[in-house]
Amino acid sequence: MKAADIMTRNALSVGRETSVAQAIRLMLDNNVSGLPVLGDDGKVIGILTEGDLLRRSEMGTERHRPRWLEIFMGPGRMASEYVRTHGRKVEEIMTTDLISVAGDTPLDEVVGLMERRRIKRVPVLDGDALAGVVSRTDLLRSLLHTLEAQHSETRRDDEILEQILAELAKAAWVPREDCRSR
Repeated sequence: MKAADIMTRNALSVGRETSVAQAIRLMLDNNVSGLPVLGDDGKVIGILTEGDLLRRSEMGTERHRPRWLEIFMGPGRMASEYVRTHGRKVEEIMTTDLISVAGDTPLDEVVGLMERRRIKRVPVLDGDALAGVVSRTDLLRSLLHTLEAQHSETRRDDEILEQILAELAKAAWVPREDCRSR
């Protein structure tokens, strides 16, 4: 299976000038935990996630660092952190280090990317344009569909044995015939 097979098409998105409050309302009203951010030209320029909204001055959850550490961080990093915790527009707090995939990316690669980068959703791009989003929910929905389809099949014991032997042979790189003799 490929990313395009399970992605949510017509995914919700926001513009860079969208207010943080509007973006949060859109996320809550539609039960999504992240929104791709589109530039004025319609290209994906970032993503806004729940994680981007955790450290906010309004809730008193911004980081409080010892003064000596702030000296080593430098004024640029401190200013950047201040903007993220106090920003009013999506472009001020979104994640710009965008991790995305193409529609023809195999699902095992998508899942591996999500695990390695510890992300919960991946925008699917067609060139620079947003084609959809693959989220953990999409993966679960696909898994459920597959399990239900398998469950509805009535298979004989010898068919199940053949499938198990094929999987063992593939996993161990052992010819199928050798699996039967073990």
